[in-house]
Amino acid sequence: MNVQIVLYDGFDLLDVIAPYEVFVAAAMYSHEEVSVKLVSAEGERMVTSGVNQLKLHASERLDLNYKGIILVPGASGSVVSDGLDSIPVKLKQAKETALSNLLKEAIHKTEILLATVCGGSLILAMDGLLEGRHAVTHHMGMDLLNATNAIPVNARIVDDGDLITGGGVTSGLDVALYIVERELGPRIAHVVEQLFEYERRGTVWKAEGNAPKKNQENPNEATRDHSSIQNNKKVNIQGKWDTIVSTPIGKLSVLFDLTAKDGQIIGTAKQGEDIVTLENLVLDGNQLKWCMTITKPMRLSLKFSVFIEKNNMYGEAKAGKLPACKLTGTRISQIE
Repeated sequence: MNVQIVLYDGFDLLDVIAPYEVFVAAAMYSHEEVSVKLVSAEGERMVTSGVNQLKLHASERLDLNYKGIILVPGASGSVVSDGLDSIPVKLKQAKETALSNLLKEAIHKTEILLATVCGGSLILAMDGLLEGRHAVTHHMGMDLLNATNAIPVNARIVDDGDLITGGGVTSGLDVALYIVERELGPRIAHVVEQLFEYERRGTVWKAEGNAPKKNQENPNEATRDHSSIQNNKKVNIQGKWDTIVSTPIGKLSVLFDLTAKDGQIIGTAKQGEDIVTLENLVLDGNQLKWCMTITKPMRLSLKFSVFIEKNNMYGEAKAGKLPACKLTGTRISQIE
């Protein structure tokens, strides 16, 4: 069994060390050969953690030719600020390294089991790699996971076949022990638990067995008339709008192109070279709402709610229950 634990700048120490200790202990008790390595996307180097800049040595580059497990830890940093030391910024920075392309390739290799601890799943989610996949992360990141079109599950560990994700920081122990049980057998996992004097918590969630009953849909929920002008046709939303969206990880420049014809609104958003179509456009008075999916700086499904006052646009964008992002902009060209 080959295990590669990925290091990147800002990684969380316990997310790395706890699984490392478990896999090394399993190697002592197993009759099978177990290899455990600390690696990075760049190759051999000293990698700075997010805890007091403590460094660990990555012995080599992450190698996708190895059959086995790749484990991605979360980041450590501030949870009360949105500056450069914040966890979202560190996860975003990790996504923007060579690690991103390696993980995009790894998740499609059938001989690789991809595992994450804590915010490690968010690195995958930011690249759209968890769309439609069941996963978990730290409880503070579950809304972000949902906003990337993953299927968040409130469990200590979620087993989605070739993807295993763990919750908060200490779940690294549970994730590693579960992988040991799955790959080497329950007796090896049990003896490691005895060595560590640690017992795993909770039920490992799998999409197996009888599904629980779901709550009935709210019969009082109104059906929205999508892509329509509901009232006050005097408000002219048409034209190109140059906007700035302020997010916790930086400001985004977005150009919106809006048109209306026969009572229907259509629009696009351009961010850099990327152009996406706006969905579910609804104008009610001078309030315009729509949905869209962005891919930069991370993949998110956003809901916009803005107000139009002559040539000015202001409002907010939200991803699930995450804090709203402020939007301001002006019309730079107009269609009468």
